[in-house]
Amino acid sequence: MEATSVVKRGMTGTFRTTSVAGESVQAFVPHALPPEPPLVVDGRLHTVLEAATLAVGRLDGVSTLLPDKALFLYAFVRKEALVSSQIEGTQSSLSDLLLFEADEMPGVPLDDVQEVSSYVAALDHGVSRLRGGFPLSGPLIREVHDVLLRSGRGKDREPGSFRRSQNWIGGSRPGNAHVVPPPHKDVAEAMAQLETFLNARDDGLPWLVRAALAHVQFETIHPFLDGNGRVGRLLITLLLCDAGVLREPLLYLSLFLKRNRARYDELLDLVRAEGDWEAWLEFFANGVEEAAQGAVDTAVRLSELFASDRTRIEGATGRRAGSVLRVHEALKARPLRSITDIAATTGLSYPGAAAAVDALVELGIAREFTGRMRDRLFVYERYVAILGEGTEVRVGP
Repeated sequence: MEATSVVKRGMTGTFRTTSVAGESVQAFVPHALPPEPPLVVDGRLHTVLEAATLAVGRLDGVSTLLPDKALFLYAFVRKEALVSSQIEGTQSSLSDLLLFEADEMPGVPLDDVQEVSSYVAALDHGVSRLRGGFPLSGPLIREVHDVLLRSGRGKDREPGSFRRSQNWIGGSRPGNAHVVPPPHKDVAEAMAQLETFLNARDDGLPWLVRAALAHVQFETIHPFLDGNGRVGRLLITLLLCDAGVLREPLLYLSLFLKRNRARYDELLDLVRAEGDWEAWLEFFANGVEEAAQGAVDTAVRLSELFASDRTRIEGATGRRAGSVLRVHEALKARPLRSITDIAATTGLSYPGAAAAVDALVELGIAREFTGRMRDRLFVYERYVAILGEGTEVRVGP
């Protein structure tokens, strides 16, 4: 395969001396996008961008064939929320999130699982606002940030407001930081330039390239005191939905970035120091292709699981099939529930819901989750296992 051309641009911003707590530091202020000289998309880079574009097209096509889009969105959004929050250090698992949403207390710090739940709400808010005609803009990004940090650890970190003080990336203080983003007085202008780039339609850049460049620019500006990583990852999905590339927010890069964190950090440094946008674009495109294909595979596996389990229920439960299928549908919509909740959702009596749940347990479709004798919860086990792949929390080295 032909190699991608290498363009020597040099540093993609300027250093500005600023003082923080009496310490003089060099803050990096990025140049406005798009890059100069322009991107060179040839050789291997052209090939991987094309493959990524086709993969996203397949994902968007699959989304139109899903029997219940809301059900699949429930699954994908929660997986993204978990992985994106784990990148920032939370220790929540999928089970913790499902317990939290079922009004049960998880066995991890409450702030951790609140952060994950807030990520779900932030994405829902952003997509809803775009569908209502609100532009992808600084005000919308601030709204998303406000929802993200409204509860949990970030509630005292100026939710919804661009920072009014200096922050830094890595290190214990600005003086030994890995990167010092622009001084706070430059944030508004930098974000206004980014907003112009997000909404440009006359520069000839493909949507995939625009998303890749915008993500790096946002991370470099680091406009908030907290939550920049999560908002930066959300911005990718919001841009694709706003551009009409995806009709449903089903593409998420957090799992790819989690698995390749060191390379991700290295490439962002290369962009800032040397202007090597092409290397970043190749990495980003590979991630998009992997994420899109993974989403298609997951959607197919879940569809097959639901159809197979429905067939088993119809063949094994006889006259009870109607009520058991209603409970099956309830667990598809939310895969961790109490019998009381199932009865309220399905309209079955408590004894009827309990009998239907017992039938699902006998078939190996559902499992009692808590080990308790009272206030028991039941989980749709294989569904949660598929959804949870890649979200497992590692403890220790």
